[in-house]
Amino acid sequence: MSEVLRVANSTIGRLVSLRLVVFTILLGDLVFQEPAEVQLSSVLAALGYVLTGIAFLLLGDMRSGSRQPAIHLTVVDAAVTLLVLYSHLLSGPIAESHGMTTTSLVVAFILLNNVGLANDSRLVVVFSSIVFIGWISMLVAMALRHQISGADSFVSSFFNRDLGLALCFVLASAVLFAIARNRDAAVLKAIRSDARRKNLSRFFSPTILDDLQEAGPGQVLQRRKAAVMFVDLRNFTTFAEDADVEELTCVLSNYRSLVSEVVLRHGGTVDKYIGDGVMALFGHPACHHDDADRALECALDLVDALADWTGHCLSQGGSSLRAGIGLHYGVVAAGVLEGGCHSEYTAIGDTVNVAQRLEAYTKSVGSPLAISRDLAANLTRTSSPASWIDNPSVRLPGRRMPLDVLVLRTGEDDFEGGRPTAGDDMVSRSHSV
Repeated sequence: MSEVLRVANSTIGRLVSLRLVVFTILLGDLVFQEPAEVQLSSVLAALGYVLTGIAFLLLGDMRSGSRQPAIHLTVVDAAVTLLVLYSHLLSGPIAESHGMTTTSLVVAFILLNNVGLANDSRLVVVFSSIVFIGWISMLVAMALRHQISGADSFVSSFFNRDLGLALCFVLASAVLFAIARNRDAAVLKAIRSDARRKNLSRFFSPTILDDLQEAGPGQVLQRRKAAVMFVDLRNFTTFAEDADVEELTCVLSNYRSLVSEVVLRHGGTVDKYIGDGVMALFGHPACHHDDADRALECALDLVDALADWTGHCLSQGGSSLRAGIGLHYGVVAAGVLEGGCHSEYTAIGDTVNVAQRLEAYTKSVGSPLAISRDLAANLTRTSSPASWIDNPSVRLPGRRMPLDVLVLRTGEDDFEGGRPTAGDDMVSRSHSV
């Protein structure tokens, strides 16, 4: 949107400059005429144009976005143009030669260009229609005067260079109309693209925003391997029963902001918010060889960040809301699903279900983080080790096959049925404190 405003501001500068040029031409036309030759219509045209320019600056119609003042000013500009044409076509005595001068032509075409810079094709239509109809009417009146006075026939007086100039004005108007229509479409597209990018930036890492915008909103579901992470606050339902609206809003907003910031920092994608739950992807829509590593690093960072957040809430007299995180790696189908008036970027599949079950499993074992052995097997780098509890062949609700699970060991955890790992059961992480 800032780019659109910048273009609009530069357009205002060009419009003001053109108005000054036209005023200079009108003023020069009056100054260099003999006093006896000065026409009242010329004086009215110059005066009307000055008043129009003042109104343009005071109303600031381009800045306010109001279409009504712009139309009013366009009609006044068209009237000024007709006054200039009248002073050179009909106000003087009948003559066989055409009465058009450089001044009248320059004013007509510069004001047409001035309207074209207003970024509105409808204003071009309003201005050109008024001027052309008035111009042709004056040519008809001039031809009738010639025929009645006997100076020339109607056909010879009408079908001459003056008519050709009027037709050139129409052609120029058509070109400006086409340009304005294209500009209208480009500005509208830029506004929609900017709004869509701002909306997507809440969920996607900046590194993949361009790719997603290039694909467009109709991106089909794609199957590929990815790491899926679920984060959920424990006992949030109980907390929500007694919390007032302001406290509930503040807690949920801060929690979501914290989680999304950490996810995006590690190049992940926030798939959706589900109440106090957050689902994130690593490997879709953009996949990397280290998706599993980045997902684990993100989860471990979240453990620390959420622990700090909980401590801060307690120090401020708030509730102690701890979080659980589940992490699994496997094949997902992800993309934009059309849903009538609402389209949603989402991921589906067994991998998603398992990650959600692992998050629920953390509560039963008293740990903030549980990952699948499948994710651990896809890690590509090692660093300072984190201590894990190996729980093999865990049966998760709703899943037939058991799953080997690794649960993060912390000093506060009270594991139920877990046993310490040794040797190759250690999972490494890259974690900066």
